[in-house]
Amino acid sequence: MHKTSLLLLAALWFAANVPAQNQPAAAPAPEFKKIAGPMELKDGDTVVFLGDSITHQCLYTQYVEDYFYTRYPNKRLRFHNAGVGGDRASSALARFDEDVASFKPKYVTILLGMNDGSYRDFDKAIFDTYQQDMTKLLDQLAALGATAMPMTPTMHDARAARLRGKAQEPRDTYYNGVLALYGAWLREQAQVRGLGFVDMWSPLNSLTLQERKKDANFTLIKDAVHPDAPGQVVMAAAVINDICPKSPVSSLTIAPGKDGKLAATGGNGKVTDFAADGDRISFTFAANALPWVLPPDAADGYKLTAAGHRYSGEVFSARGLKPGNYELKIDGQSVGTWSDQTLGFKMELQANEKTPQYQQALKVALMNKEKNDTATRPMRNLWGQLKGRRSQLAQAASKQDPGLDAKKADFEKWYAGDFKTGVAKLNAAVDEFDARIYDAAKPQPRKYELVRVN
Repeated sequence: MHKTSLLLLAALWFAANVPAQNQPAAAPAPEFKKIAGPMELKDGDTVVFLGDSITHQCLYTQYVEDYFYTRYPNKRLRFHNAGVGGDRASSALARFDEDVASFKPKYVTILLGMNDGSYRDFDKAIFDTYQQDMTKLLDQLAALGATAMPMTPTMHDARAARLRGKAQEPRDTYYNGVLALYGAWLREQAQVRGLGFVDMWSPLNSLTLQERKKDANFTLIKDAVHPDAPGQVVMAAAVINDICPKSPVSSLTIAPGKDGKLAATGGNGKVTDFAADGDRISFTFAANALPWVLPPDAADGYKLTAAGHRYSGEVFSARGLKPGNYELKIDGQSVGTWSDQTLGFKMELQANEKTPQYQQALKVALMNKEKNDTATRPMRNLWGQLKGRRSQLAQAASKQDPGLDAKKADFEKWYAGDFKTGVAKLNAAVDEFDARIYDAAKPQPRKYELVRVN
């Protein structure tokens, strides 16, 4: 029995540790790609914002541009808005060569899906078409050598539609959830491909839910589909949070050194000419960036997202001061008075409208708004006209319109003339605006004075 037991144990060990003949080896563990980090942009790089009417609005794209103009003013980047109202992934493919590839982008953000779902409850055939077209779009961007940055569709606000008396069923019961599914599939594709990814859907829904605890009629999307300026700030903040490089605007600290004397140190900038004389401290600070400031119509979104605190830190602190209240002046302009205890912790200056830095950044934002209003959006309108005219030709061809040849000739004349000429002029206007904006965004050395007033 003892010998038999030993033989049995040996056989069991052999079976467990030696693979059988002709047995397939275990599959190796899959190797997953790392998710792409923030965009790595250098002077001369181009970013394309590809999308539908929500991109065509030229708002979240404008606010992201403002961020780069002020945070990285020494990098001359080119931003191209490629949004066209009503577009689906298939529509983006139709204009890919002219409106995307020709700009030789390093990165392309993609905001599509709102129209792809056809504004109804989930339909598998419609979803399959979206997957097919979006997969082809991602493949074409990869072949181009550009890095795609997919973004979830935004929120469909059923309550806003109901408030306007524009409710439709089953759209308003299901469509926001349909968009969530589209976004979840896109997130998976981004992970499989190792791409960056922006979640637009969650911040818009979360903030709306938060605010409806205070106001049942609150909305960021009055027409249920197109976010208004505050909602577009939420979108821009999502882009910055998920795929943009981040750094503080600047920091200034006044504190006693090892010798007990007050001194100033600066982050992302240089301090010179420091002097501390009794109750007065003065110095010059040359920062490398400006705060992220947006036009006035975006103010509510800026507050809702705490955008200044989260993405635009401009911090000032002073420790070791005599007890009392101190007035801070920058370039001779009083920007506020604070106690020594408050200054000893920190002050955030990025949203202080009295500072020269804020006013300079606001000038940049207003210039960029003018660029988008007078050059970028009119250019996108031309692209919208092109889409409409091509659709009319296709319909005429499908109906075997006897006047088709004449309509084709009219189209070609318009395309070669008004369209091509108009787009070229507006692209040149964008470039001219950019040159002026970058000049306006150059940070200037600022003279600081901190004076005890009582």
